[in-house]
Amino acid sequence: MSDLDETDRRILELLAADARRPYSDIADDVGLSAPAVSDRVANLRDSGVIERFTVDIDRSRLREGANVLVELSVPPGDVDAVREAVGGADAVEHVFVTASGDVVCSARLPVEDVRSWVTETVGTERLRDYDVTLLADAEWHPSVGEEFAMACAECGNTVTSEGETARIDGDRYHFCCSSCQARFEERYDRHDAEA
Repeated sequence: MSDLDETDRRILELLAADARRPYSDIADDVGLSAPAVSDRVANLRDSGVIERFTVDIDRSRLREGANVLVELSVPPGDVDAVREAVGGADAVEHVFVTASGDVVCSARLPVEDVRSWVTETVGTERLRDYDVTLLADAEWHPSVGEEFAMACAECGNTVTSEGETARIDGDRYHFCCSSCQARFEERYDRHDAEA
């Protein structure tokens, strides 16, 4: 699967809106049979386009507190550890890392307790500074977008219909050309030999 067609994009849009949507409903929308939709979804999962199906929980119905946006300024070496610590916290809904290396999360927290939550969750030794913004409302709208294409596992370029696909140790990889595939496989084999 090097090229995603309009049908694939529409399937992704429908699943992004409701990951539990029955394949028969999707089939009616895209003009395919339910088994054909199932095959396409399996190919999208196998290709790594779909990683998992998730649930969007409205935490406002489950706990008290306010929607806040917490921006954590951390040293470069601590970004992954802070992202993992914040991502594992119950109150957190979404975690982002900015281009400047800050970790930003949306969470539902008791307003009077944000400082202690940050200290307990991240620890002061990993923080340069942090900022909290109270949110009036929050919505999450994942979109597929118009320009959607597979990226080469080696160089990141767009994979077209002339691209290559290879299964390596059970995982499927896509390449823009045979030379990228060869470089990737060579590095993969070398890494395996060293391990």
